[in-house]
Amino acid sequence: MKKVTKAVFPVAGMGTRFLPATKANPKEMLPIVDKPLIQYAVEEAVAAGITELIFITGRTKRSITDHFDKAYELETELEKHDKLEKLEIVRNIIPDGVTCIYIRQAEPLGLGHAVLCAKSVVGDQPFAVLLPDDLIDDGNRGVTKQLVEQYQQESKSVLAVENIPKEESSKYGIVATSESKHDSLFEISSIVEKPEPKDAPSSLAVVGRYVLSSEIFSCLEETPRGAGNEIQLTDAISMLLGKEKVYAYEFKGTRYDCGSKFGYMQASIQYALKDPDIKDEFLSYLEKLN
Repeated sequence: MKKVTKAVFPVAGMGTRFLPATKANPKEMLPIVDKPLIQYAVEEAVAAGITELIFITGRTKRSITDHFDKAYELETELEKHDKLEKLEIVRNIIPDGVTCIYIRQAEPLGLGHAVLCAKSVVGDQPFAVLLPDDLIDDGNRGVTKQLVEQYQQESKSVLAVENIPKEESSKYGIVATSESKHDSLFEISSIVEKPEPKDAPSSLAVVGRYVLSSEIFSCLEETPRGAGNEIQLTDAISMLLGKEKVYAYEFKGTRYDCGSKFGYMQASIQYALKDPDIKDEFLSYLEKLN
């Protein structure tokens, strides 16, 4: 079986919901306590055994590249002032043995097009896709590792899903399932992009984690522009269903939609309450607000 060692991070979006903060700063670089969103996604991928990180970027995303590059001047200053703990943090943002690859998405043509941009690097290998907007805390292995484990058992594409209120179905890709492999893994019979609640086939919504077979690339190449005049990954997955089995996995963990202001603030508060340096002081502050 081919191992999952590559991960694609579509990070070319404009982040308009966070303007003006994202006018010059990528939304993926917005911090949750002391780490940018993209770093949480990268750490999750590395914990799943990923060794090649493929960033699909846009022309305003230079700071993402800089964040994962070596910072000689900063390291020299930290070492000179004996700030060794901070020095180690900076040096270990990307572990040894993990490489970063950057591909420019010339036009904002949707998630499907962003994934297709990675074809030349991924080749015929299975790969993960992580959307940094979805910050998922499972307190342990990470959701990507959960999906990789399911892929290794089934040798088929696996999508992370969660139950959502039916009235929110127009925000997500929604799957219908048939055979249940076990309590959390289901074979997908159909998938539809952002249906109205009355048309949704279920309440299982696809969230920002995928492990996909390389067959998805041929589907993406044949996928016409759909919703928003963009190439939708959901449409390509629907096509993939006609060629091979695809599974939905109800992941273990709590998802924060950091593409929304409310979800971003939820994540910021929850992660601050887990940070050993500030959690007691921050909790005391929150209690005083009541």
